[in-house]
Parts: sequence; structure tokens; C-alpha cells
Amino acid sequence: MPQAYGIRTTVKGSYEETIPRVTEALKQEGFGILTQIDVKDTLKKKLDVDFPKYVILGACNPPLAHKALSAETEIGLLLPCNVIVYEGKDGKTVVAAQDPDAALGIVGNPALVSVAKDARERLVRVIESLKR
Repeated sequence: MPQAYGIRTTVKGSYEETIPRVTEALKQEGFGILTQIDVKDTLKKKLDVDFPKYVILGACNPPLAHKALSAETEIGLLLPCNVIVYEGKDGKTVVAAQDPDAALGIVGNPALVSVAKDARERLVRVIESLKR
């Protein structure tokens, strides 16, 4: 189900095939992966619970991050842009990206509007490219 704070699609291909596709699509839009959290593995190790395949990718576009941090020092609390890949209950692979308009919009700093808009446009292109 779509959320007001995310940009989402269901993709063709397995979970394992999708992660490198997402990473490459992000790279094409100027994002690098700073962090990669394997939620399934982490929950198994820390809590000994089973969880579906799920990864959180911390994506960063350095020029946009610099603009945001220059406008609002503590905006780092909302960075990087998280992108998730997970295997749904129906076995289909889902990719969703944090909506920068929603994340940065809570700050109320007008200087962040253009940064959020640029980041959102890039992430929408990433998600759209995965539908092909």
C-alpha cells in the first residue's frame, strides 16, 4: 500500500536481482550507497526471529546533501535518503524510496524546498526506471 512518505513500485525479478538494479539506478541519478542494512539478517542475529527478505539502502547524493546541510545544519538527522527493497508476502519484490518532500518538509525551512524537489525528481526517475 502506498504511503504519503514514500515513492513505491513492484518490480519484475527476484529480491536478489533487484538490489544491484536499484544500486545502479541510484548511481545513474548521482546517488551512492552509504549504508546497507540487511534487516532479515540483523533481526535473526539480534532477536533470533525470522523476517522476510528486506534491505535498507542509505543513499546519498553529495551535492544535494551539501546544499541541505548548508541550509539546515541538523538536517543530517533526516539524511541519507532511505531506499528499501523487500520481498512481499505475495513473493513479489517491492522497491520504495523515502519521499524527500515529506522528510524535509517537516523542517519548515524554505531553503530546503528546491533540494527536496530535486531529490524527489531523481528518486521518482529511479523508481520509474525499475518498472521497465
